[in-house]
Amino acid sequence: EWVPPQPEPFCQPAGPERAPAALGEEQGTVVYHLSTASPGSCFTRSRVGGAPGPLSSPAAPLEGPQDTTLLFESRFESGNLQKAVKVGPFEYVLTLRPDLYTTKHTQWFYFRVQNTRRGPLYRFTIANLAKPKSLYGEGMRPLLYSQRDAQSRGVGWRRVGADVRYYQGGSGEEPAAFRLSWTARFPHDGDTCFFAHSYPYTYSDLQRYLRALAGDPACSRYCAVRALCRSLAGNTVYLLTITSPTAAAAKRGVVLSARAHPGESGSSWAMRGFLDFLLSAHADARLLRRLFVFKVVPMLNPDGVVVGNSRCSLAGRDPNRAYGTALRGSFPGVWHLRATVERVLAEREVVLYCDFHGHSRKNNVFMYGCDGGGAGAGLRLRQRVFPLMLSKNAPDKFSFPSCKFKVQKSKAGTGRVVMWRMGVSNSYTMEVAFGGSTLGGRSSHFTVEDLKSLGYHLCDTLLDFCDPHPAKFQQCLSEVDVLLRQRLGRELGSGSSWSDVSPSELES
Repeated sequence: EWVPPQPEPFCQPAGPERAPAALGEEQGTVVYHLSTASPGSCFTRSRVGGAPGPLSSPAAPLEGPQDTTLLFESRFESGNLQKAVKVGPFEYVLTLRPDLYTTKHTQWFYFRVQNTRRGPLYRFTIANLAKPKSLYGEGMRPLLYSQRDAQSRGVGWRRVGADVRYYQGGSGEEPAAFRLSWTARFPHDGDTCFFAHSYPYTYSDLQRYLRALAGDPACSRYCAVRALCRSLAGNTVYLLTITSPTAAAAKRGVVLSARAHPGESGSSWAMRGFLDFLLSAHADARLLRRLFVFKVVPMLNPDGVVVGNSRCSLAGRDPNRAYGTALRGSFPGVWHLRATVERVLAEREVVLYCDFHGHSRKNNVFMYGCDGGGAGAGLRLRQRVFPLMLSKNAPDKFSFPSCKFKVQKSKAGTGRVVMWRMGVSNSYTMEVAFGGSTLGGRSSHFTVEDLKSLGYHLCDTLLDFCDPHPAKFQQCLSEVDVLLRQRLGRELGSGSSWSDVSPSELES
């Protein structure tokens, strides 16, 4: 959890002019190739520890000390690399494995390289990315971890890469594939290094954290760790209940979750920051535990995280489109979370639901909320207050203008929309950019510390939002009113009310 001493700026986007690198094996040498596993073994290796028995090497052997070929590996927790082709002395074309039981969703990457050389400039091209647009096209850089730097200098993940390009692949590919290309130098000869799309946070990382909580006598007085359910592969989906042991009946509820999409690892770091603060001895943390009952699911899709998926669980589907389904057996995490919220709502008001995600196309942090078209004018603006407050508490990270409140048909099965329809009026998806911030004079990547700070800012905002003195709430409600009138081009004081505005006009 090393924090760079200086902000890591975005690089200058290089543009997509470069011709695609040769992809055919006849122009290069396959130096790493994972065979597609049989369906049964996918479930076996979706548990921590992986498949039993010895593993045959998918890498080409080195011919001797003079051989500069990189040795690739991705058969570790959260790893994703299917194939590496050497197309030049220091140039490689890489293919990612799609999410299991699908042919798509290639975005997350995390792999190891060994036999590095310090001098040469290497070029890597990932040839089968799925999204037409990416923050890599706007200056985002990949992450590198050097084991020698970690052991000798305590330096962890850092942004690297020059000449970073994101562009469409060769014509005629179905479906269209997009390519990410970058150059990098390694810091040491003979090092073991890792590349990743964003700061990894594995299921084992979560389990270590929860074990430490269980062993802390102070935390265990107000934090209960339980199994919400078992995943399809048999991994435990954890539920944390956090509250002080006094007068629980009068408290309102708060529900938070993260990692429905396994490739969005930044959401786990934000969740980690939230838990670190809420479980601390800070006066505000004690107040929050006294006021609320928190139900927290820190990793909804452990199977996807273990195997290095980008979006899906082992059902081969996006779990954040399955909250409306009755298929308990296919989506156990989201089904049991929804059932938990139903039980909490029967006992108490749920003042906030927030599901943490990552965003690949827009920088900064922002929220998607639910604007009730049928509600009265006052209620229709209230969903915007919490995000506005959060933008004031984290002005160098959170962008209120990037927030959206439209309930689209395609999002009907998301946690945000389903919880809102169940009666949680302040129901949000928090999107954390894979890149970084362009706010408050910044133009730099997020660090792990930035991501963790979002959890603290969420706690801070919850206290502002629920302050018994309504001054802050009323001020933000007035600001939202002014902002929306300006955006709709209506003059203030004209006597018009929000009931004159159509729901579709207001949502958009």
